[in-house]
Amino acid sequence: MSTRRYIIASGLILGLFAVIGTALVSITHDTTEEKIAQNERQALLRKLQQILPADQYDNNLLQSTLQIPADERLGHKQPSTVYIATQQDQVTAMIFPVIAPRGYSGEIHMLVGINIDASIAGVRVVKHRETPGLGDAIDADRNDWILDFTGKSLNNPAPSKWKVKRDGGAFDQFTGATITPRAVVQAVQLCLVYFERHKDELISAYRKQQHEAAEAQQDTTDTENEHSENE
Repeated sequence: MSTRRYIIASGLILGLFAVIGTALVSITHDTTEEKIAQNERQALLRKLQQILPADQYDNNLLQSTLQIPADERLGHKQPSTVYIATQQDQVTAMIFPVIAPRGYSGEIHMLVGINIDASIAGVRVVKHRETPGLGDAIDADRNDWILDFTGKSLNNPAPSKWKVKRDGGAFDQFTGATITPRAVVQAVQLCLVYFERHKDELISAYRKQQHEAAEAQQDTTDTENEHSENE
């Protein structure tokens, strides 16, 4: 084989391996990406179910959502997704993704569930970088501190008591760690404020969204029926 043909053959072989390698990487990426997304959905659903007992809603929380604009009280600089719980088509609770920006080691990402009567259904931390053995006591898997929010509301305790005890409030801090619980308490209170001011607006927006979805579904059904009749 001449040198020219050898170079061409080698190039073709290398090109073939590159194509095969790229295809394998692409397939692996797509498969892994879907698996990761599925695991994230399952982890989110478990958190939502920890906040709201199954007997308090009869809808699919992951599918019953509402996009809301960015709001500093929720810690978001971009629009976020609220999960709406309903029972017999009546809104019973909302679960907000909330970011406490001033944790000891940065942002603390939480889910705050609020019942329609403005009491807290539950709070769970979903992501943080707080110090192991100190600030990570906000995690329900490590400490039951976060469970103390359940049943609280803007006036229970009084607004002036929505602080850790070191600041004259009603909530415990952790030994050697005050910044972390202080940030969480403040973020939960701000979420309650947001809910109080926007509850009716959110319920109306969700009902409108559901109505439009039902109309769109009916239009699709009517179109399919027309096609079937024409055939």
